[in-house]
Amino acid sequence: MMLPPATRVYLACGFTDMRRGFDGLATQVQTVLSLDPYGGALFVFRGRRGDLLKALHWDGQGLCLYAKRLELPRARFIWPQADSGTVTLTVAQVSMLLEGIDWRMPAWTARPEVAV
Repeated sequence: MMLPPATRVYLACGFTDMRRGFDGLATQVQTVLSLDPYGGALFVFRGRRGDLLKALHWDGQGLCLYAKRLELPRARFIWPQADSGTVTLTVAQVSMLLEGIDWRMPAWTARPEVAV
């Protein structure tokens, strides 16, 4: 999923019923999060087990619904601890989240050397 760098990204805190589709998730954005699902932002929802997420995005022509399930044993998407509300992420942070990387504190794979 390619998003412009200025795209607003919201994680829906807590757990979401993953049986919901376009209409159910758009209704949740409006009623629970008090946001506009047709405003161009990306809304990301996680299931109870933590290995499945869905993302809802208005692309200007219609709603797009994306889903991703991690297949590795014990792999989970890192999610905020809050039970309700939203957390706002950058596009870079959501890219890490989709890869199963801890977006809250990413680690360098190789630290730059410090000149002495």
